[in-house]
Amino acid sequence: MATQETPGTTGTTITSPEALDDALAPLAAVLGDRLLTPSSAGFADAAEVYLGGPERTPVAVARVRNTDEIAAVLDVARRTGLPLGVRAGGHNLARHALVDGGIVVDLRLMDGIEIDTEAGVGRAQGGALAGAYVAAAGEHGLATGFGDTGGVGLAGIALGGGIGYLSRAHGLTVDNVLGAEVVLADGRVVRADADENPDLYWALRGGGGNFGVVTRLDLRLRELPVVTGGMFVWPADPGVLAGVLAAFAQAPAELSGMVNVMVAPPLPMLPAEAHGKPVVMALACFTGSADQAEAAYAPLRALGPLHDSIAEIAYPEMFAGGGGPESGLPGDARTGFLGAGAWAPDEAWAAAAIKAVLAAPRGVAAVNLRPMGGAIGDVDAADTAFAHRDAAWMVTVQGLAQDLDGASALGEWVSAASASLGVAGPGYVNFMARATEQDVRDAYPGATLDRLREVKRTYDPGNLFASNHNVKP
Repeated sequence: MATQETPGTTGTTITSPEALDDALAPLAAVLGDRLLTPSSAGFADAAEVYLGGPERTPVAVARVRNTDEIAAVLDVARRTGLPLGVRAGGHNLARHALVDGGIVVDLRLMDGIEIDTEAGVGRAQGGALAGAYVAAAGEHGLATGFGDTGGVGLAGIALGGGIGYLSRAHGLTVDNVLGAEVVLADGRVVRADADENPDLYWALRGGGGNFGVVTRLDLRLRELPVVTGGMFVWPADPGVLAGVLAAFAQAPAELSGMVNVMVAPPLPMLPAEAHGKPVVMALACFTGSADQAEAAYAPLRALGPLHDSIAEIAYPEMFAGGGGPESGLPGDARTGFLGAGAWAPDEAWAAAAIKAVLAAPRGVAAVNLRPMGGAIGDVDAADTAFAHRDAAWMVTVQGLAQDLDGASALGEWVSAASASLGVAGPGYVNFMARATEQDVRDAYPGATLDRLREVKRTYDPGNLFASNHNVKP
């Protein structure tokens, strides 16, 4: 075990492998073989997340099963000063779950889901995945809106915001969080909702992992036995892309989704001549009646798609395929909010987006656009810590490099493409690959950041939870 030189919060310093073993001994007594260190079988897998990047090797991964075990981990981190990370799904672009030379609280064994049909509430533990919850709720014809990928952690989506297939119809995930169970930095377990610790409840809904370990979320369920959804693909032409974006911007609130400008992979549903060429790919979900869906999709069909799989389906089918394979590749992204109301980018912007994708280095690259509006904008910006309520679009320039050697070129492309498209912030914390102080200010503008700091001073004054887009107390 490598020597650690970490100043502890009590003034102690861990300077040797023996001292580190002594520091971790209380956890070993509680967790047994679920405390993984670099010499443990399974440590390498436990200390990896979805995206690759520069090596970050924790000294221990604690695979916890309950709040008492989490409190024991937090106690060791407080007393020793070892950095602390919290892992649920592990898909965060900034790779916050991993802390070099620290302890990772791994929540993946805490993945229970309960669907209370009588109360209309879904209850999910902190390690549950979005796809598992969607499937469980779908068995009862019910749904809560998350993002668009089943393999990501439910709690991570909810704490950052949550924009996806139901957002314009039902609001963001944070708008459907009814309450949370949280283990605080001092080990206390508290409830946060509109009545108990309402300041913490406000901060959790958009404030990321700054305030504690969320071990359970209570989420609003809505009846949704079927939707009309699927995929469109068009050749990437500035006029077509501008038309697609205008159709989404002017659509009724029942239509949510996202539009990707990307180079087409060799998908079997596309003609061979489209493979390797730039395309516009839209994933769409409509929650109204079949007749209403037909009218909402008409402007998109009028643009002559190469592929149209829109059909009436059960909502969980929108998540078919789960989260995809673990990439292990380094990723980068920059996100921002553009426009207001029913505004949509024009053909000049569309041409710049297509040009940017064609200039991307080897790997996978896309310009991703998600329409806002509808129920998202019905919530006042001050009601949650997600403050970007008035925007027309959330735009993300993103990519995966083929390997670490290509990460630098990818980062340069993301920066240049973002600048050319006006994507310079404010940002969306769930999609931000960097965590500078400016990034934090972009994610939490003005009074939102001031209020988050007040809550941080109350619930985590020592900043134990710092591996995140950190709100400093």
